[in-house]
Amino acid sequence: MTTSFQTPRVLPLREAPIARPTTLHALYRAAARIIAVNGLYKGDFVPDAFDREMTVPHFLRPMSIVAALKCATSGDPHRTTLLADEAIAVLALRVEVDGEGPLFGGIFDLEAHVDAWGDLESRTTESAVAVLEAAAVACEVAA
Repeated sequence: MTTSFQTPRVLPLREAPIARPTTLHALYRAAARIIAVNGLYKGDFVPDAFDREMTVPHFLRPMSIVAALKCATSGDPHRTTLLADEAIAVLALRVEVDGEGPLFGGIFDLEAHVDAWGDLESRTTESAVAVLEAAAVACEVAA
């Protein structure tokens, strides 16, 4: 009498989906953590955006506030989402550059305004994190 053993079918391991923020206050906190860990970058979304000198993945590099908001929602500092665009618009209305808010209401104008605020010479990583945390608290209070 022979016994036939069936080998159990092995299912491939799957990675749990990365939890992405779904609310404005969660997004601001996630972006604040990204900047706190990676650092604030001035002048572009990330250093060496075209990978001419660096091989570090973009999401691990220092990044601008706009890039951190995009990265927190999509995992890529160059790819945007509707939630990231909303967060950029709300933040643009909260910050002033030379005593003024954004000049126009298009998303690229709002991004440029937030980037201009982050690019100020006196701007530090800590101040960017503080503004993102304050925006998170303001959104929680409003909700």
